[in-house]
Amino acid sequence: MQWFGKGSNNMEDGRGGGGGKVALGGGIGIVIVIIGLFLGKDLTGLVNQLPITTEQTNVKTGSSPDDDPQKKFVSGVLESTEVVWEQQFNQLGLQYQQPRLRLFDGGVQTACGGASSAVGPFYCPGDSKVYIDLSFFEELKTRFGAAGDFAQAYVIAHEVGHHVQNLLGTSEKVQNARRNLSETEYNKLSVMLELQADFYAGLWAHHAQNLKDFRLDPGDLEEALTAANAIGDDKLQKQATGEVVPDSFTHGSSAQRMYWFKKGFESGDFNQGDTFNSNTR
Repeated sequence: MQWFGKGSNNMEDGRGGGGGKVALGGGIGIVIVIIGLFLGKDLTGLVNQLPITTEQTNVKTGSSPDDDPQKKFVSGVLESTEVVWEQQFNQLGLQYQQPRLRLFDGGVQTACGGASSAVGPFYCPGDSKVYIDLSFFEELKTRFGAAGDFAQAYVIAHEVGHHVQNLLGTSEKVQNARRNLSETEYNKLSVMLELQADFYAGLWAHHAQNLKDFRLDPGDLEEALTAANAIGDDKLQKQATGEVVPDSFTHGSSAQRMYWFKKGFESGDFNQGDTFNSNTR
């Protein structure tokens, strides 16, 4: 994919000495690493388990790429999501509030607590920010076999999808329901939430390809679907433990994640993204 815009003004660069050093200890460290295999996790309450120390740093803001190709790419993807979701919210009679995206190294403090880069990219509803350690993109390629810039764009768009859910009150409804549900029942709601974020990522891609500053290259869709397939709960559990336990799924199977991204991409219809009342799960 290619984006010819100026880049987003909602970038924060906290890299370079201020990312913090993280102490991963015993069982918690192992659990966090495994959970980090799953993209888009709502880390409220979870990231507080990590002991983390941070140092003061001057955070760079704005759209300047600072001659950093990766930062320029992320900034461009973020800007394209801003344009698409402003259009979608306008059609719903709502005003879109743009999220911020913070780059970090190693660890970061958020309104949801302290987080290690081991958890992967995530969205914090407490401060409406997407957090990414760019080293994850290399892991996405080497560990998960999901190479390509559009695979990376899918990750960013998925996290922005969680921001959309936060604005619409969907995330809050799921969290409020948690207190009355068993872990298995809540996991089913979590899967629906994550699959909807996948749908929103596909919807972004559908509409982004019609923007004047955006160009979808041959093979881009396959890159995103490869990434969605690689990070399905069933595949990750099989790789980690050799077993698949559907009741413990929190993000959906590989087939589900690919289905919902593709549905968003092919339909471009916001109203078709109700994963909570769909039989296709």
